[in-house]
Amino acid sequence: MNPNSCRETTQTMCRIGGGVLGDVPSGWTADAGPRLLTSPEALDAAAACVATVRVPADAQAVMVAAFGDPGAGALQRRIPVPVIGIGAAAARACGRAGARFAVATTTPALRGRIDSLMAAGRGGYLGCFLAEGDPVELMASEDSLDRGLLAAVERAALAGAERVIIGGGPLGAAAERLSQVSPVRLVNPLRAAAEEVLGRLAAAQTAHMA
Repeated sequence: MNPNSCRETTQTMCRIGGGVLGDVPSGWTADAGPRLLTSPEALDAAAACVATVRVPADAQAVMVAAFGDPGAGALQRRIPVPVIGIGAAAARACGRAGARFAVATTTPALRGRIDSLMAAGRGGYLGCFLAEGDPVELMASEDSLDRGLLAAVERAALAGAERVIIGGGPLGAAAERLSQVSPVRLVNPLRAAAEEVLGRLAAAQTAHMA
């Protein structure tokens, strides 16, 4: 589920998730709202939208592919299948590894929300490191986006981070590109959520067979 109103971003995120799942998942894109969530107000509006979406009856799991996990908790209370927010999934992946970790992202207005999501019960979180520049302008240029994020990753590494989460579903393609040049291991939250979905489904299947 892409709470941004950009279908091209949804397609890219589904391809990245499909690389983990083995099959490209079905995508949902918000009908209205910004193409990029850059403010707490936009995140709250996205949460209200996600919380009320009619999920197909044959869905086995839902991934909410915006880094603040808008509406994931409310949607989970409505439906029986797992609802995985990509932000929390990435933090849990770092926690399971016992790694000191940080976030590199482009949205300064969401820093407080990101810090709260990452720090809840996860003592290895070192903070949020921001790419310099306007988020929308950065997204318009792969080169500028990659340079800005890599500089943020390098600052996080100097602060002691062993893993750095690239903080945003729409930043998933950049996380893939930067994985070969980063000074520390990068965590793509789309992949982390897909891996968690696989684990949850496997556990459910085992429990059903027991």
